[in-house]
Amino acid sequence: MEPRGMKKWRPFATLPEQYIGLQEIIDKQVEVTQPVLTEEQMEQMNFTLIEALHTNKQVYLTYYKKGQCITEKGLIQFVDSLGNLFVFIDEVFELKNKMSLSELIDVRLA
Repeated sequence: MEPRGMKKWRPFATLPEQYIGLQEIIDKQVEVTQPVLTEEQMEQMNFTLIEALHTNKQVYLTYYKKGQCITEKGLIQFVDSLGNLFVFIDEVFELKNKMSLSELIDVRLA
């Protein structure tokens, strides 16, 4: 007879570690390299950011982070072209995000 509280599936206690390892492998497979943008594309994005800032229109921002391209919808709050950064408030969490312009891949008015 088993002692009280002992679980029959105890030998499989290593599964979470195996799952984490497997998840890392899967994540690496979906990693992409950061797209290289032309000067024209960067100028167009900068123009769209400034337009969105002045008209208070929402934008779809696509940026590169940790091997993935992420798209978020939000409002541009600040753009500093010389300092290579901008600030946006994301629609979901309504949090301020400071980001480098060099991480940006695409900007479109929503």
